[in-house]
Order: sequence, then C-alpha cells, then structure tokens
Amino acid sequence: MSLTLTERFLRGLELSPDRPAVRVGSDVVTYREAHETALRWAGSLIAQGAPRSVGVLAGKSTTAYTGLLAALYAGATVVPLQPGFPAELLRRMIELSGLDTLIVDDRGLAVLPEISDQQAPPRVLDTGGFAGRFPTIPMLERPGLSAPVKAAPSDRAYILFTSGSTGVPKGASLTHGGFAHYFDLLDRRCDFGPDDVFSQTFDLNFDCGIHDVFSAWGAGATAQAVPPSAYRDLPGFLAEHGVTVWYSTPSAIWMAREMGGLEPGALAGLRWSFFAGEALRCQDAADWQAAAPRANVENLYGPTEFSINITWHRWSGEESQLAGANGTVPIGKVHEGHDFRLVTEQGEESSVEGELWVTGPQMATGYLDPADEEGRFVEFDGRRWYRMGDRVRASPGGELTYIGRMDSQVKVHGWRVELAEVDHVVRQCDGVGNAVTVSRPAAFGTELVVFYTGDKVPETSLAEGVRAVLPDTVAPRRYVHLDGFPLNSNRKVDRLTLRKWAAELP
Repeated sequence: MSLTLTERFLRGLELSPDRPAVRVGSDVVTYREAHETALRWAGSLIAQGAPRSVGVLAGKSTTAYTGLLAALYAGATVVPLQPGFPAELLRRMIELSGLDTLIVDDRGLAVLPEISDQQAPPRVLDTGGFAGRFPTIPMLERPGLSAPVKAAPSDRAYILFTSGSTGVPKGASLTHGGFAHYFDLLDRRCDFGPDDVFSQTFDLNFDCGIHDVFSAWGAGATAQAVPPSAYRDLPGFLAEHGVTVWYSTPSAIWMAREMGGLEPGALAGLRWSFFAGEALRCQDAADWQAAAPRANVENLYGPTEFSINITWHRWSGEESQLAGANGTVPIGKVHEGHDFRLVTEQGEESSVEGELWVTGPQMATGYLDPADEEGRFVEFDGRRWYRMGDRVRASPGGELTYIGRMDSQVKVHGWRVELAEVDHVVRQCDGVGNAVTVSRPAAFGTELVVFYTGDKVPETSLAEGVRAVLPDTVAPRRYVHLDGFPLNSNRKVDRLTLRKWAAELP
C-alpha cells in the first residue's frame, strides 16, 4: 500500500507509540511525543494562515526532525535548509522558494540575522525564546489540530536544492506520490521492522536523509543521528546504539577503514547496508560485506530529481565484480513503473551504452525556475524525460553499470580520456588506497592530475602503471598524495576542491 510521508509516520506511531522515533546524542523523542508536538506546531502555523511552504533551518536536532513532521502535518511543502551553507546561498534558496515561514533550532537562529531580508523578514515559529527578536508565530497552548492535514499524491512534499554548498541553487519540486512510489518499492524489498535502528548520516537537506528518516518511521523504527566523531570507532558506535540499518556515501567505507573499523565481523549487528551518492568500488563493497557478514549490501543510484534513488543492485561478490566497470559495482535495474533510454552523443538510442534518460512516477515536477530545466527535462515521444548526465552501460539482463559523467570524458591532445578509467588504473598500483583524477587547463590544452590516498608511492611507479594502458601524451602530469580526500557537506568527495587544488599546483 502506497503511503504519503505523513501516513508513513502515522503507521510508525501505530506500531511503536512509546519507542524512540529519533535519537540525537542524549536527546530522545518518542513517536507519541513527536506526533503531539507536531500537531501543536502545525496547528500554530495554520492558525496564522496556512503556509504553502515551511523552511526548516536547522542542523540534526530534535527540533529539525519535529519541524519536518510539523510542516507536513500542516499540509505544507518542506524546504530543509542547512545552517552551515553560505548566507548568500541560503538567501537565494529562501527567495526561490518564496518562504515567509521558518522553523529554526539554535544553529538556525544563530545565522538568521545574516540571511533575513530586513524589509520583509520571515516569520519564525516560536518554539521557545524567540519572541521579540524576530517576527514570530505564537505557539498555541493546545494542539489546534486533531489529525494531520491529508495530502494528495500530486501535492508537493519537498523542495530540495541540488547545488550542494556551492554554485547556483536549483530547487526541485518533489511530490508525495513520487516518494510513495519509492518507499513502497523499498518496503516490498526490505524487511524493516520496529526493532531496527537506522543510521542517519546524511544532512536533512539531502534527499538521502529523507530515505533514512522515513524508512525508519514507516517501520516504527528509530532514526539514530550519526555524528562525525562516530567514525573514530564505528563498530563501537553502531553496537552501543544498536544500529541495524546503515546508509551513507561510499566515502564512509574508507573513513571506517582508515580508523581500523572494517575488520571481518566488526559490524556484525547490521542487517542492511545501503550506499549512494558516489560510485561504489567493488573492493569497498567486499570489505564492508566482510565486516558486516549478516547484512544485505545494496548500491543505490539516482539524482534528487527522482525522489531519492531510481536504481538498485544487491552486492553478490564475484558476480557483481564481473558485471561492473572500472572496478565499481553496477547500479542495477531501474525501478518498476519507470522507463529508460540510453542515448548516444549523436542523439541516437542505443541498447548497449549512452546517456541515461528516465521517466516515471518518481520524477520531479520540475525546478522552481523553469529556465533551469533546459537540457535536463526534455520532451520525447510524447513524454517528459529527465537526462541524468551519466553514461551507463546495459547488460542483456537489464542491469545498468555506471561508466562516468558525460562531462567527465575529457580530450587531452585529441584523445578522449574517461577519468574513471584513470582512477581505476591508479587504484591497481601497489600501495594506493583510492584515486580521483581531475583535469586542469595547461599551456597547450588540458592535462590530468591524480590525487590519491594510501601509501606515498613514487610518482615514477604510478606513471609506469598508467602508461601501461594510456598513451604517454595523455598520461597524468602530476600525482598528489593526500591523507584523505576533502568531502563536501553531503560527505561526497569534493571534486570542485580537488580541481581548484590542481589548478593551483605549479
């Protein structure tokens, strides 16, 4: 049965009224407490004029989780905002969303003066101590609602911005129906239950954070916030908090490995492990599986514009390795109810390899600014499609393998070079942990720079390994050792920073 996000929480409430819905550090909120607080907050919002959208300007706090629920209970669209983003970016997001109502925690309150429009500052729900400091929405003493406002599948549930912490933000409009389709498929595939504890590694402005929270709440389970400090002893943290379902970017695997947390059997309490946001390396999947021998390990793939993820592949050891490319795990099959096309650079459809186009019920209705849709949302064969911008390869059985970004293929002295292939070759060199290749402008065109982790290996050794598969004229000019890769706010490898560092190298 397909449920809206609100209905997922209500199902969890019925299953686990007095169990924790969310834990953040020592703060615990039960399903009953979250429900009653959300009804009161939602009633207070509606009493001042039902808002179409509510911004939740908060970090990972109990206020943030309750605020998301309260906005949905009020029948509003949730716009999660990360307080750590630059003020100019937050102001632009608020402007694009047309927000005039915010729920904030202490972190959000601290940055509010920087981002508020002095001429028309947003109203802030007075969850405690805000009165007189900003235009506030007073809190009702008693819940003004007896039940959440019912949402239709076509109603917009979330606005999520896809630019991360830099760049020009693009706001994607995502519906209750799109999320319902996603979670219905997930529920049918996975045996989540009230005894599960879900890791919550992602920030709440990231689509994968919606997966964490509403997978847990739909099962009556607990969402457990994972602080960065947990990676110092990940096995200890997961055991202490009883985590049974893990979800993160693959970067978490090498962080755990660096800290000695991937010994065989070290994560024996996990039943499910999901990875998304970056290409998942076969070696990383194998190491994680060895550490979590009871867990189903899945590679998930999809952009924000498809309500979290649109493909999945369950790791199966050697079979997955053979089906992958460049040492990475396949991204799997496109979700039931969707169609996909592979389109070549010449605009022709291919049955083997090309840019991935997808259409179906999880697709966003579009961007807040229609001008942003050009080149992304396209009309073909009487239907609206989304161009992923990723080159993928299809197997006869319908499994897809990620090859690389369409824009990650660069020309060096006239040769087409796939950056992911260079990454793969460097990773095979003795002592190398991981590698990321970027391009930079050079005096005579473009040249490649490789950043790598692991042992510090002589550049000559790395160059010899690469030249065995690439012509000398296109081989990387520099190999730079790092203790660890920079990560962006979503804990993905920050390629923008690496490109900047490459450009600054002599």
